[in-house]
Amino acid sequence: MFIRRESLKQYIRLYPVTSLIIVIHLAAMAAMTWYGSSKDTETLLRFGAMFGVPGVQPELWRYVTSIFLHIGFEHLLFNSFALYVFAAPLERMLGSLKYALFYVACGIVGNIASAWFHTDPYVGAGASGAIYGVYAAYLYLSVFRKDLIDFQTKQTVRTIVIIGFVYSILIPNVDLYAHAGGFVGGLLLTGLFTLFVKRRNGGRAVPNGEGEN
Repeated sequence: MFIRRESLKQYIRLYPVTSLIIVIHLAAMAAMTWYGSSKDTETLLRFGAMFGVPGVQPELWRYVTSIFLHIGFEHLLFNSFALYVFAAPLERMLGSLKYALFYVACGIVGNIASAWFHTDPYVGAGASGAIYGVYAAYLYLSVFRKDLIDFQTKQTVRTIVIIGFVYSILIPNVDLYAHAGGFVGGLLLTGLFTLFVKRRNGGRAVPNGEGEN
C-alpha cells in the first residue's frame, strides 16, 4: 500500500489534497525563509505558529495555520515525505473531501492537546499531529477493517507508530503532546467515519475499494 509507483502527474491526479498540502508546506517554508528564517520565533509567530504563554491565549486560527508551518528544512522534509508516502492511500479510501476534513481535524486536535498539556512557554508548528492521525486511521482499520489493510501494511504501520512515539519521547524539542493528540483524534474520527458508513449501508461493511474517488 505504501509503495509509490506513480509518476508525479499521476500522483497529483490521484491524490490532489495530499499534493496541495505538500505544496502549501513548500510555499510557507519559502515565504518564511524569504522573510527571515523558519527557525526564528518572530517569523514563526507572524506566519501563524502556535504558542503557549501564561495568561495569553493563542488566536483560534493558529490551531489551523500552524499545521502547515515547519521549523527548519529537516522538519519540512521529514513530514512532507511521510505525507507523500503514507497519507496518499488514505485519501483514496476516504475520498478527497473527507480526507481533507480528517487531516485538518487531527492537526487541530493535536494542537489542542499541545496547548492543554504544555506548562512552559513554547512555540509549536508542524504537520506531525495530522500525520499521526493518519497513522492512527491505518491502525484502527488494521484492527477493525482487516479487509482493507494487508498484513505487510499492518506490520509497517505498527512499527512506524512504535518508533514514532519512542522518537517523540527521547528526542528533545519534539512535541509529544501534539503527536499523541493527533493520534487519539485519528482513532476517534476513523471510528466515527466507520460507524457512519455502516449506518448508511444498513449495518453492512463497505466492500474493499468503495469510497475511492
